[in-house]
Amino acid sequence: MRSKVRLALSFAALLALPALLGAQAQAPIPTPKGIKNVIFLVPDGTSAGAIALARWYSGGAPLAVDPLASGLVRTYNADTPIADSAPAATAFSTGFKTNTPYIAVLPEKAGMPGIPAPKSADVKRPVATVLEAARLAGKATGLVATCEMPHATPADFAAHAPSRKDYDDILEQMVYNGVDVAFAGGFTYLSPATRKDKEDLGAALRGMGYQYVQSVYEFENLKSGRAWGLFAPTAMAYEFDRDPAREPSLADMTKKAIELLAGNKNGFFLMVEGSKIDWAAHANDPVGIVSDVLAWDQAVKVALDFAKGRKDTLVISVPDHGNSGITIGDYSTSNNYTAVPLASFIEPLKRAKLTGEGLEALLDTERSNAKAVLADYYGITDATDEEITAVKKAAAGSLNYVVGPMLAKRAKLGFTTNGHTGEDTILYTYSPDPAGRLLGTVENTDIARYIEKALGLDLAKTTSALFIEAESALKAKGAKVSVDTTAPANPILVAEKGGQTVLFPRNKNYAIVGAKLETKDGKTSYSGGETKTLDGVTVFIADTGRWYLGKKAVDLIK
Repeated sequence: MRSKVRLALSFAALLALPALLGAQAQAPIPTPKGIKNVIFLVPDGTSAGAIALARWYSGGAPLAVDPLASGLVRTYNADTPIADSAPAATAFSTGFKTNTPYIAVLPEKAGMPGIPAPKSADVKRPVATVLEAARLAGKATGLVATCEMPHATPADFAAHAPSRKDYDDILEQMVYNGVDVAFAGGFTYLSPATRKDKEDLGAALRGMGYQYVQSVYEFENLKSGRAWGLFAPTAMAYEFDRDPAREPSLADMTKKAIELLAGNKNGFFLMVEGSKIDWAAHANDPVGIVSDVLAWDQAVKVALDFAKGRKDTLVISVPDHGNSGITIGDYSTSNNYTAVPLASFIEPLKRAKLTGEGLEALLDTERSNAKAVLADYYGITDATDEEITAVKKAAAGSLNYVVGPMLAKRAKLGFTTNGHTGEDTILYTYSPDPAGRLLGTVENTDIARYIEKALGLDLAKTTSALFIEAESALKAKGAKVSVDTTAPANPILVAEKGGQTVLFPRNKNYAIVGAKLETKDGKTSYSGGETKTLDGVTVFIADTGRWYLGKKAVDLIK
């Protein structure tokens, strides 16, 4: 009886988690009626100036996203006013502000007004995402991005880690977390050749019944079912640099994801990220920014075309933070800004055929053709000797940081930084129920609350179902708990009770019940046992030494 009471108390504490931490946003959230599907699009690192520039570049007519503007979003972290993508997307996915570089775990530090100091037991605790809650509610789920799949924003919806750099753990969790459709770059990270644990995650996907594709042909022939498509070794190309025979566009991937997810009678949740707007902004490359802002806008159009044909789909789009401080006008226009014609800002960009990143592949080994490449493909016909030298000396993978500012100067575009910025970002919403639109200036955490209410989810209950602190919960049921590190990259939580052993491999969505343990020469091996599928993945936070299991996992101990 005592163990049951202790376990019940731990569940109650989890249900009360938002209150314990202090509600980080108190604004009323509307509940749009009749919503079954949510499509959430993130144009990463997109400041308002980037959207304005892309609009002028494309002729000045409204973008597809423009009519959806409904407010502003505050983007700060738990501890600092300028956000990184990891805590920013954690706010979107979980409803909690956190620290850099955390992925869907609670903060260690506070410091910003209104953010309470976290309790020690809650530091780096995994909390449920809207994707996980949607999946447990029987909805189909999807992720689309142009970065590598385990990058910060997609990771924040399907993984939990104290560092966004933990690609091995993050991607393994994403593979085993039941996401129905996943399209992005990054097939390198599935390969046993690049992974510390030497696991073949591509084979694991196929073993779980996924269609795993890497070519446009295979992608186009996906008609139904669960699918992963990774179309580049790491990140995918900018839209202006993209080879359509090798990579689908962001709009293509969004449309295909919707087609595959829409077959679920319970509805779906889909997150789409225009990842590399942020990367171009870091480099101050205006062509890269325009390229992928327009690609994001085309993905928004795909989402709207689907949503407007029915009455049950909510579309939300929000940049996670600003980047670069981009402005139309720089110090050269300080005294004549009202006299500078539109062409002065746009024509230099129109002469470019590729982004700064795209140029790099065209340079020869010695970069002796730098002047010709700049002229023919980037529109800079008057490069100085100093600029040519800078191109030749640019480190591999960073040419856009050199040539972007060259073009920006000629186009009279200003930048304040190569980093993120702390201003509010633009909120865009479409709801078939006009009274259900999210309006005004809101917190980034309100996005999770809005999705939660629209789909009838409960994030606190989902956290209690998926992330119980394992050691105390298992011991409360009378189990002996240990960790097997025979394979250091693949630790296993071991629970033993009454002669029965249950194994919980890290980052997996299954347990092995009744396995036999053998120890020889200091090494433990297992044989036999029955594999039981769990409701979520087993998470180990090495920084705190804590393991987290779902209720279904804990209940395997009888």
